[in-house]
Amino acid sequence: MPKATSRPRVDHDAPACERALGRAFGLLGKRWNGLIVAVLAPGPAGFADLRRRIGPISDSVLSDRLGELAAAGVVERCVTDARPPGVQYGLTPAGQALVPILEQVADWAEDHLT
Repeated sequence: MPKATSRPRVDHDAPACERALGRAFGLLGKRWNGLIVAVLAPGPAGFADLRRRIGPISDSVLSDRLGELAAAGVVERCVTDARPPGVQYGLTPAGQALVPILEQVADWAEDHLT
């Protein structure tokens, strides 16, 4: 019989954990949201650049997804002082904290899901 690893035991309140995971996957499980976070990981980008880097996404869906991510505190919208004024989207500290988690999930999926 293999020896158990010596990781500390963590007790979770199952209903609270389920609610938290439900909220997280409710946001990240929507098509494009994880990819938007990944595209913004290197730094801020304008709307047209985001659309070009993401691929086949309509303007209205991209706008909706950016709004949802902003409402969740993951993405921030900044109006630039340029002429004409522009808009840049970037990750908040909460969004930046999400990047390594998404990378780990992507790695896990590559290793374990066919």
